[in-house]
Amino acid sequence: MRLTSGQIALIRNTVAGIAGPEASVKLFGSRLDDKARGGDIDLLVELPHPVQNAPLLASRLEARLERRLGGRKVDVVLAAANITRQPIHEIAAKEGVPLW
Repeated sequence: MRLTSGQIALIRNTVAGIAGPEASVKLFGSRLDDKARGGDIDLLVELPHPVQNAPLLASRLEARLERRLGGRKVDVVLAAANITRQPIHEIAAKEGVPLW
């Protein structure tokens, strides 16, 4: 996994602050490959309850994380009871590594 413990803590705190403490986060994609270089940070944020405005929540998470991570590109995939599951949700859930 190509994230430092400081970056993981920052991600955890930011997601909890915006999406709530019950949110869980998994890292998936190229950042799991220790031999790869560069790449964005792909996160699956799972919520146990429906969300009001999923695109707005995902955008807020991405913007705040990108700012706090020094401009590193972040992609957030949201999963909640009222969000239709897409193939990316299944891939992220299967391959992702929990950040807490």
